[in-house]
Amino acid sequence: MPGGRWADVTQAKSPPRLDISDFRALAGRVAGTSLIEVSRNNHVYRGGTRDDHVYVVERGQVKTQMVAASGKRCLLSVYVMGDLFGEIALLGLERLESAIALTRTVLLRVPAARAAAVLAAEGSGDVLARHLSIRLRHQQQVVADMVTLPSELRLAVRLLDLAERFGQRGPGGTRVDIAFTQEDLSEMVGTTRTRIGQFLKRFRELGMVDFTPRSHLTVHEERLSSWISTATH
Repeated sequence: MPGGRWADVTQAKSPPRLDISDFRALAGRVAGTSLIEVSRNNHVYRGGTRDDHVYVVERGQVKTQMVAASGKRCLLSVYVMGDLFGEIALLGLERLESAIALTRTVLLRVPAARAAAVLAAEGSGDVLARHLSIRLRHQQQVVADMVTLPSELRLAVRLLDLAERFGQRGPGGTRVDIAFTQEDLSEMVGTTRTRIGQFLKRFRELGMVDFTPRSHLTVHEERLSSWISTATH
């Protein structure tokens, strides 16, 4: 990976997961844990409210986003099968972000206070603390990118991040099977849908991305990474 500013741009952009297999085992020992189903575009929870649960994605996809006082939305992250989200409930704090199902989704819903008590009793509190600090660092990086990078470069960085986190690599590039719309990408980057369309067209012409007939995104990671490296020098 190139050094210099590009190294700074990509640092900590993908938050490592908590050991989900251990958390699932723990969830099975927490009274009140249940499976819930959330329809596409419905909220799991809303910002500005309290929700005393954490969630693991069993099937489907969930996005988290924040809404400014102006009404402008910022997409923070996306969670797929096996991902843990909503961890701020373990600290008993009000949620700042909203969580919305991108597809029909099944979630493991775990009472946060009971889960925290079990973690503490089993001596795993430090694992959770590290996870929360990494997740906070990731969100700080998202905010820093929104403030310091041009919108076209922000889109390129986020597409590379999505490919690294969720992509299936093949001879024709890395396919990202996430139910994104251009509106989602505009929230992720902090610009208009029109500009997202212009950027994607340019990226496609440069051979950095492709779209399949079903609108799945394919990222050519090496070309995109090289373009980002050049753009940041």
